[in-house]
Amino acid sequence: RAGVEHQVLERRASLGGGWQDRWDAFCLNTPNISLMLPGMPYAGPDPDAFMLRDDVVDYFRQYARTIGAPVRTGTDVTCIASANGGAFDVETSQGAWRARNVVLATGGFQKAKIPPLSAQLPGHILQLHTDDYRNPGQLPDGAMLIVGTGQSGGQIAEELLAAGREVHLAVSTCPEAPRRYRGRDVFYWLMQLGMNGHEYGFNAPTPEQLPSPALRFACNPLLTGADGGHDIHLRDFGRRGIRLHGHLEAAHDGVLTFTDDLPQRLARVESGFGQRMGPMLDAFIAAAGIDAPPAEPRAADDWLPSEPAQLNLAAAGITSVLWAT
Repeated sequence: RAGVEHQVLERRASLGGGWQDRWDAFCLNTPNISLMLPGMPYAGPDPDAFMLRDDVVDYFRQYARTIGAPVRTGTDVTCIASANGGAFDVETSQGAWRARNVVLATGGFQKAKIPPLSAQLPGHILQLHTDDYRNPGQLPDGAMLIVGTGQSGGQIAEELLAAGREVHLAVSTCPEAPRRYRGRDVFYWLMQLGMNGHEYGFNAPTPEQLPSPALRFACNPLLTGADGGHDIHLRDFGRRGIRLHGHLEAAHDGVLTFTDDLPQRLARVESGFGQRMGPMLDAFIAAAGIDAPPAEPRAADDWLPSEPAQLNLAAAGITSVLWAT
């Protein structure tokens, strides 16, 4: 729109980025109304629904066609170096370029993060990262251990449970969040805070203002857009048959060791929203004078699993491990 000559280089053969790597039943956790690409906000019939994987990919491809984006697919950037006059030399698999400016838009989830202890698991155990998982049918018979309870781990655990698979789940500390809060989808309030919060003194911190650099990569709240969107509660998972464990910290000779802190871990998962995000949204709603119903109190839940801190893979019938890390 500004008339600046540019090229978009995409290493994949087709547009859609990492969304093409998601599992078959993947859907967004943010409602369709949050899709706001410049000049092409979502205009479909279901603003409160959650777009499926293939529809997300199609949305980006349609956007590129609509704006006539000068995209070169199948172009892998191999080197960027400073050149004379403040320009940059860009080496690619399809030749060399010189540019006055370079924008790196590679995203933050391009490489699978698999803990080193994965090398200690028996060789007959099938190991997958969430990038490799597609559906329950690709898994061998037997139980599965999922390591990590971020959004991907929680959603895949629920999918496997619905498919009748036995699931073990190593719990991380990603906070649970309500799908709906004070009468609206929780992401509606987050969008309003992001777009209008500065008018009421709510400014997003810069990376330098964060108490820890690690918070730049903090996990997103645990909820799901599947089946119209709903909460995910780990204790409820346990009552429904998923076996909950602490953080996976060691593996030796087919035996896994988890931290023996599951009660504290579950309490931390459940309290995160109420300690930070909930009060922030409440303060914004009050400052903006928005008429919204009060938050519904969360019902007390003291259910606790009774899984031991060690797990013998063979005895538990575990034949596959999914790294949702």
